[in-house]
Amino acid sequence: MSDMDDRVIALGGMLQALAQVRRIADTGQSDARQVEVALDSVFRIDAADVEAVYGETGAVRTGLRLLREYLANGNKDEALGKLGLSVLHLERKFSSEGRVAGLVGTGVGGLSAPAARLGSAHPDVVAGLGSLYADTVSTLRPRVMVQGNPHYLGQAGVVAEIRALLLAALRSAVLWRQMGGSLWDFVFRRREMAASIDAILG
Repeated sequence: MSDMDDRVIALGGMLQALAQVRRIADTGQSDARQVEVALDSVFRIDAADVEAVYGETGAVRTGLRLLREYLANGNKDEALGKLGLSVLHLERKFSSEGRVAGLVGTGVGGLSAPAARLGSAHPDVVAGLGSLYADTVSTLRPRVMVQGNPHYLGQAGVVAEIRALLLAALRSAVLWRQMGGSLWDFVFRRREMAASIDAILG
């Protein structure tokens, strides 16, 4: 795997999590498998490589396809693109705020045993991750704003799942930056990114 492969996989993980945020906010429903992939990644802090963060590259195929569409200007969901950009900006703030990052690390560590026992997508774990996001990341500015159906956004369980997935998206954004990712990639290396995705997807 090249550095660019690692970067697009991380971005694919981020977009896949955010696509579920959009789906839940609009419909109150989510894809259980994709939610599990996203939330599992939060707890894989010491993974051997980028692929291992998501279990395998195939687990983020949906996110990679979304990224490929975005690079080709073919993604019609403008809200998803804006959400992705918001999370990438949030990552810069998060990574510069050592105190908040430390609190998140401690909180994730405290939830790792329940996640291992019950599964990362168990309602109790999701509630814990949601509360952790609200108490830490939500204090940073600018906040990530999620639009959707007020009926669903008024439900505590939906809000908790959205916050948990935003934490997973931030995890992927941090990983992307750690692999050398930069917003300049979207300006100067779009073709290289697209070629990398095509090779991965086969």
